Amino acid sequence: MDQLSLVTPHAHALRGFDTLLIDGGGVMDILPQAGILLGFAVVFFVVAMRRFRAHRPSERASVVVGSSAPYQAAMSDMSAALGLAQLRRLEEILEKRKLIEHYYFKHVKSFEGIKDPFIGPEVDEVHWFLYVVHLGTRFSKSSRDSIVEDLLVEKVEAAAYSNPLHTQRRYFDYGYRRGSFLVAEKVSDRAVAMPFHVHLQERQIAFIVQTMKEASINVGAGAAIY
Repeated sequence: MDQLSLVTPHAHALRGFDTLLIDGGGVMDILPQAGILLGFAVVFFVVAMRRFRAHRPSERASVVVGSSAPYQAAMSDMSAALGLAQLRRLEEILEKRKLIEHYYFKHVKSFEGIKDPFIGPEVDEVHWFLYVVHLGTRFSKSSRDSIVEDLLVEKVEAAAYSNPLHTQRRYFDYGYRRGSFLVAEKVSDRAVAMPFHVHLQERQIAFIVQTMKEASINVGAGAAIY
């Protein structure tokens, strides 16, 4: 049991105190314990910073206010350099993303069970952060989740998106619960974020949409019309 206790910092702290207070030792005598405690402190600090810099995977299905706010304060020189390089190619990147959006629109319109992202009549131009489609009203949250699972089986990285803000921890503390905003919840329950990056090809998008069609039949929703 004594050896097992050494996996905790308390055991080393107590040994150091014993050396100082009981054995009459000096600072040099407790250097091993001090070094071990310093090692524990570094490990715990690194773990804490990683936790506060990013959300847990379960919190990444939305632009969320998680159970604890991430600092998101770390940007290395390399990350900054890559960001600047991307900014210089911004127009090229946006043009490629518009082409991907066009491919999605072309293939999605043949599937009555999916509605592409809404663009208001007064909007001249939009560049999507994510390409989020909505399933028809006959789909439920569980059927949406089944479709996402089928897509993942085919190596299509789709995701359920997004969780309404009032269902997240911060607002839960203020008394909001599921059922507080039914329309937002129903829309959220049928939202799917599709793969959306400049390296996609039209044949891949056709495969993604076709896989989604087949998955909708597997869950029994068929061609769910809006």
